[in-house]
Amino acid sequence: MRRHDRRAPYAVALAAGALVVSACSSGGGGGGGGGDGKSEGPGEDKTVSANYSIGSAADAAGPAPELPGAKKGGTVTVLQRDAFNHLDPGQIYFSDVLTSQMLYNRSLTSYKIDEKGRVKVVGDLATDSGTSSDGGKTWKFTLKDGLKFEDGSPITSKDVRWGIERLYAPFETDGPLYIPQWLSGDGNAFRKALPDGPYQGKHLPSSVLDTPDDKTIVFHFQAPHADTPYATAMPNIGAVKAEKDGQRKYDNAPFSSGPYKVGSYKVGKSLTLVRNEHWDPKTDPIRHQYADRFEIGFGHQFADSTRRFLADQGGDKNALSFSNGVAPEMTEKVLGQQDTKARRLLEVQPYVDYISFNTTRLKDVKVRKALAYAMPNGQILQQNGGASAGVVATNYLSPAMDGYRPTDPYGKKDKPAGDPEKARALLKEAGKEGQEIVYAYANTDVQQKVSVVVTQALERAGFKVQKKEIDSNTWRTSISEVGNKFDIYRTSWGADWPVSSTVVPPLYDGRQIADGAQNYGHLDDPKVNAEIDRITRITDVKQAGAEWQKLADRILTDDVPGVPTFYNRLFSLWGSGLGGVKYHPVYGTVDPTGVFVK
Repeated sequence: MRRHDRRAPYAVALAAGALVVSACSSGGGGGGGGGDGKSEGPGEDKTVSANYSIGSAADAAGPAPELPGAKKGGTVTVLQRDAFNHLDPGQIYFSDVLTSQMLYNRSLTSYKIDEKGRVKVVGDLATDSGTSSDGGKTWKFTLKDGLKFEDGSPITSKDVRWGIERLYAPFETDGPLYIPQWLSGDGNAFRKALPDGPYQGKHLPSSVLDTPDDKTIVFHFQAPHADTPYATAMPNIGAVKAEKDGQRKYDNAPFSSGPYKVGSYKVGKSLTLVRNEHWDPKTDPIRHQYADRFEIGFGHQFADSTRRFLADQGGDKNALSFSNGVAPEMTEKVLGQQDTKARRLLEVQPYVDYISFNTTRLKDVKVRKALAYAMPNGQILQQNGGASAGVVATNYLSPAMDGYRPTDPYGKKDKPAGDPEKARALLKEAGKEGQEIVYAYANTDVQQKVSVVVTQALERAGFKVQKKEIDSNTWRTSISEVGNKFDIYRTSWGADWPVSSTVVPPLYDGRQIADGAQNYGHLDDPKVNAEIDRITRITDVKQAGAEWQKLADRILTDDVPGVPTFYNRLFSLWGSGLGGVKYHPVYGTVDPTGVFVK
């Protein structure tokens, strides 16, 4: 909801135009070791609000339901392309490490996913998803009985307070900062409230963060936040034992509250997670402890992991990847190999690719509408990997969002190659026939191919296109400069949780225009800003979800600061020796919490 340094955390590879490897959520489930492993979303069963709900205290009770055929023992091998950038839950924001931390870290709340992929926010360390008062400004959580760290010591409210207060320290920069900002101020202003974190013996006053006893945590926010049960599911809103907090060194040795703990960690090479004997399944509604260990290795390119999963030999039968997708060049082979049907998934993620329009330069809304009609969504998707990489987008919000409706104001389903006639008519109406467009794109193989189809489509619609190729290493910095000299450029976004408060404000709030910010189209519409404030104050998440969709649609039709091109997908494969593999609809990755060796 607040601005934060997103850097496409859940899908960093998207910055280079790669096939989807990770992101956040899907509106539904499907896929998994027991079924046909595929989902063609978005579909009727995947785009309804009912897929997202806030659970009750009963939903927070453990243990998690046993999975059919599950066995204890064995080692799960995990093949990852990218080395984990952090293990410290306070610093985690990328999807691969979000997935990994579920095995050793617990937060106040978390996501319970049923066999149909429906998501409930439930108490994890807490007995429920929180109780609000004071119009949504105050939230109270009570810890469960029987919670322990990996050394057997009890987890108390003071450990949760420590976990939150350490986020104020200057070295904690890479994780989400919703809770500290809601408590103590936007941007980096919150750090002034506790500039050294808790390390010098100081704490936030009880009027801000209160722990009146060992079981109770009370947040006193500066404004109402109906999304709090989602924000407290972020990995950094959990327990950290002060005596084990090595500050920066904690990144290599986080102290476990989950079913596994760090056995060994070779930075950049491998991570081994082993059983935590002090984890009590009766306290945990989400996780299992079937496998003895997870052996996670880094440096496995998509082609490497896909070949090994396809061959399905030896130890690779017990292998998976949290976020490696099927290599694009091997898609047809995977789909054609019959034995992969039960061990693959294809899911829509919450990441959306856009072509943003610089409204500072392109002031005529009719020109921007013409660009929207002309944009060849289907061809852009094809250059990014086709159907296994995504689904043609019809509006700003992913089907992963609560409250999503499949609106299509520019007719992208019927005309995925664009509507050049409609675009030409709008240009003529605006008196802008032959309008020159400065089109910036990254110098990757994929984006160079995309630039060809985009240029051809715009020229068919009556535009003149000046192409500007940008070094991919400086791409994101270049397009996020307010004074950039480009008219259109590719951007992408993924929600932090399946409520559009983490999409619409950062992308379209005019008060968030700044170098490095994510309002890439530089939209500053007072009506939009006022509507963002109004929806933010709604205390019912369900009601707010529908309102965010309405606002997003209005921005797309009335302001047009860009056009969505495709919703990202994860196409994943794993070894035949594993069961309990399913999709995590909020993280957009494989969910490891129920994986077992057959």
